[in-house]
Amino acid sequence: MAYTTLDLTAEGDIARVTLNRPEKRNAISTQMIEELLAALDELEAGAARVVILTGAGKAFCSGMDLEALRAIAQQTPEQNLEDSKRMARMFRRLWSYPKPLIAAVNGAAIAGGCGVATLCDFTLAVPEAKFGYTEVRIGFLPGIVSVFLMRQIGEKRARDLLLTGRIFDAAEAHQMGLVTEVIPAERLMEAARELAGALLAASPTSLMRTKRLLCKLAMEEVDRELERAIAENAGIRSTTDFREGLEAFLEKRKPVWQRK
Repeated sequence: MAYTTLDLTAEGDIARVTLNRPEKRNAISTQMIEELLAALDELEAGAARVVILTGAGKAFCSGMDLEALRAIAQQTPEQNLEDSKRMARMFRRLWSYPKPLIAAVNGAAIAGGCGVATLCDFTLAVPEAKFGYTEVRIGFLPGIVSVFLMRQIGEKRARDLLLTGRIFDAAEAHQMGLVTEVIPAERLMEAARELAGALLAASPTSLMRTKRLLCKLAMEEVDRELERAIAENAGIRSTTDFREGLEAFLEKRKPVWQRK
């Protein structure tokens, strides 16, 4: 398959997927979601045993594409529900992928991009990387990622990050357990390959079955929570606050929230 929003390369047992929209800070579009899912399918069926996920340019992934955000304002409830399901499929696929996934976070990972970075099995990040689940700042809802985030860092820390929408650095992300290791920029990809090499020394059957066991232990609960999160994610798009937050974001001004 030919990809336009990402690059896919294989070096023996190690494959690399590079989000490749550097002019847009690798922002997520509908096409990127579909291509990432297709690339993961291709690699699952192929010979590569470990996958490294990174970004082109200075950012890892800056969140939702502006054009996609503009389109949301014109969508029907049915289209918003399908959008929410598509995002959930991507996050669930990353979380449950049968082969080891290593995120090499080379820069900012914001909103949906933060979810992509932190749902991999291992997350290596440069010291300059910034993270944030910023959805509440524009009247949106970080519902889908919350299903996974609370399992990673606990409810109290998840409330802090999701309710404030604050930006935090790689050191804090590491301290919370969202980042596996902070790596100097010049060594990021080398460190990712070294980690991949360590994984290749293990039994591929054991790795696959261990990942399957870890996911199956939580799968039923995750899927049930995702159904609620999808509905909430789609539903908030019809609210006044979402429309105001989206317009303010696109117009680069401070939103004026209505009192409740």
